[in-house]
Amino acid sequence: MHISAIRMIVAGILVAAVAEAGAPGARAGQGPTASTRQETALDHVVHLEKALVTDVPEAPRWCDRLALKGRRIDVGGASLYVEEEGSGPALVLINGGPGGTHHYFHPWFSRAAKFSRVIYYDQRGCGLSDFKPGKAYSVEQAVDDLEAIRRALDASRWVVLGYSYGGFLAQLYALKYPENTAGLVLMSAGPGFSTGHSPDGWNDFLSKEEKARLRAIPDEVAAWAKANAIPRERADQVLLYNLDLNGAWKSQHLLKPSPERLAQMARYEWIHDADFNGILNQSASRYDFQGAFAGCPIPTIILEGKYDGTWSPDKAALLLENHPGASMVVFEHASHPIYEEEPGRFFDVLGGFVRGLAAPARDALSAFKTAAAKRLAEVKAPADEFLEAYGWGRESNVRLAKDYRPEWLAKVAEPTGFLKIAFALYDVERYAEALAIFEKMGEAIRVKGGGPYEAVALIWQGHMLDLLGRRSEAIARYEAAAAMNVEGTFSHSQFGMRYAPSAWAAERIKEPFKRIENQAR
Repeated sequence: MHISAIRMIVAGILVAAVAEAGAPGARAGQGPTASTRQETALDHVVHLEKALVTDVPEAPRWCDRLALKGRRIDVGGASLYVEEEGSGPALVLINGGPGGTHHYFHPWFSRAAKFSRVIYYDQRGCGLSDFKPGKAYSVEQAVDDLEAIRRALDASRWVVLGYSYGGFLAQLYALKYPENTAGLVLMSAGPGFSTGHSPDGWNDFLSKEEKARLRAIPDEVAAWAKANAIPRERADQVLLYNLDLNGAWKSQHLLKPSPERLAQMARYEWIHDADFNGILNQSASRYDFQGAFAGCPIPTIILEGKYDGTWSPDKAALLLENHPGASMVVFEHASHPIYEEEPGRFFDVLGGFVRGLAAPARDALSAFKTAAAKRLAEVKAPADEFLEAYGWGRESNVRLAKDYRPEWLAKVAEPTGFLKIAFALYDVERYAEALAIFEKMGEAIRVKGGGPYEAVALIWQGHMLDLLGRRSEAIARYEAAAAMNVEGTFSHSQFGMRYAPSAWAAERIKEPFKRIENQAR
C-alpha cells in the first residue's frame, strides 16, 4: 500500500545516506544504541489522527532525483516505463500488488548497481506505464510483457527478482521462459499455491483503538470524495495516507516509515487502472505451482523477513519445499520490505547470489522446460473469459448492461464474473436484476465450500435491497456477513471502495447503503 521541497544533493551521496537510514540505530529486540531510535511495530506506539487528512504532503519522486536512464518500451499495444542503472548481469525487479509500482525499490536498489545491471519497470496498467489492457489484463500478459522488455533491452538471460505478488509473476516467467532466467530471487514472495489462511499476526501490533479507526477511514474517504467530486486517483492517495498515519504501516513494515516515505507511498506506489488488483488476482488464482519446480535447474534463492505477516506462518517453509533446489535466508530484523529494513545484509546476500551464478546443464534445462510447458498447458481459460471484452468503467458497464442476457450466468464460473455483470446492472440502476445476480453469486460460492467472497455477495445483496427500499431484508444480509468475521480487505476501485467485509457489514446494519457512482470511465 505507500514534504516540502528537498534541497538538491549530489545523487550518489543522497542514495548512500538514505540507504543507510534503512538500518536503525536499534534493531527489534535490542536496546537502543544511539540517542535516537526508529520506532518499530513491536513498540506498540498508538498514534491516531482525530480527523481525515485530505492533503497528502508533497514528496519528490525518487525517479526525478536519481541519475537513472529512463525510457519507454513498446511491448505491443502498450508503452511501458523502464529505468536502468549499473552494469553487469541483468537483474529485473518485479514489484508487488497487483497494482504497485517500481518506485518503492528506490533508492535502496541503487546498491545493486555495484554488481548488476538493475532494471526497474512498471507493469502494464500501473504507475508510469500505459493503462491499455489490450485484449485483457492477465498474468499471462504480464509475463509476456516482461519477456518483450528483455528482448528490447538485449539482455540474453537475466536474474528475475519477484517481490510479494511479483514473486508469483517471477515464478510464472521462469516456468514459461526458463531458458532466459539466469537466476530466480523470491523475496517475500507470493507462493503460487495455497498455504492456508493468512495470519492475523500483524494485528497483534495494533490496539483496539487503531483497528476501529482503520475500519472507519474507508467510509470517511468515500464520503469526502463523493461530496467533493474527487477523482479516484486522489481519493486512493488520501485513503492510503490516512490508513498509514493511523497505524496500517504495521501490516507490512517492522520499522515505521519516515514522514516523507509515508507521503511517497501514498503518492507513487499504489497506482493502477480501475479494478486492476481484482482482475489480476483472479487471473493468478487459476494457477497452482505446487510441484511445478521439481527438477528446476535454475539457481533460486528465497528471502524472507521474520516479521512478515502477509502469509500463513509456514509459508516460507512450504515455498522452500516447493523449490527443492533453492536456498533460503531469513532476515531477523525485517518484515515485508527486507531491502528497506535490513539493506546491509540484504544486498550482501543478493550480491553473493548474483556473482555466484552458474548456467544450468542444457539437458536439465531442456527437461524442465518440457515439464513446465506441459504444466502450463493444463491451466484452463476461465469459463467466463467472454466477459473480458468489457472493462470495469462506467462506459463499459453501460455497454455490458445493454448486451446482458440471463443465459450468460450459466457460463460464469468465478466471483469476479458475477460481480462484473451485477456492477454493470447496478450502474444503470437495474437493482432487482443485480440483486438476483449477487444471490446467484452467493449460491455458487457456497456450492464450492464458501469463502470470503460469500460475505461480499451478501453485502452487495444488502446494498441492492437498501436501494430497493427493503431495509429489513438488507439488515438480515448484513447480519449474516458480519457474523462470518471476514477481516481481509476487498476493494472495488472503480467505486473508490476498500473495506473489510464483516466490519463494513456491521456498519451497514447501523446505516443504510447509499449509492456510490462509478468513478472510472
